[in-house]
Amino acid sequence: MEIKNITVIHGPNLNLLGQREPDHYGTLTLDDINSTLTKEASILNLTLEVYQSNGESEIVDKIQSLKSDFIIINPAAYTHSSVAIRDALAAMGIPFIEVHISNVFAREDFRKQSFFSDIAVGVISGLGTEGYCAALNYAAKLNK
Repeated sequence: MEIKNITVIHGPNLNLLGQREPDHYGTLTLDDINSTLTKEASILNLTLEVYQSNGESEIVDKIQSLKSDFIIINPAAYTHSSVAIRDALAAMGIPFIEVHISNVFAREDFRKQSFFSDIAVGVISGLGTEGYCAALNYAAKLNK
């Protein structure tokens, strides 16, 4: 499998990073995260597209329109509720890693259920924003 084009999808409320619950999500903004990922992708000779939406249907539409080789997705609250996003990911067949900034297994019980984990290449949870970079680096290593 050759990975050249990666899309990062940020789910609902991640546009509020930096101000929303810093004890769980840290103080970096979504722009900070995207800037770091864009720089890292350039070093890895990958093309990166970033996308954020608070709307389930917009995320489904985005997934269905992708021509990417790999997806890094933080479905956020939709992790625990969106069969529609799961079905879009399954239908498109693009490999993906599910990322969560906080350790969802150390939080409320409902956060421990994911509609995506069983079809994901892997799940990264609790590494803070470094989880996105870990996913990006993993995808790049698939080229070797």
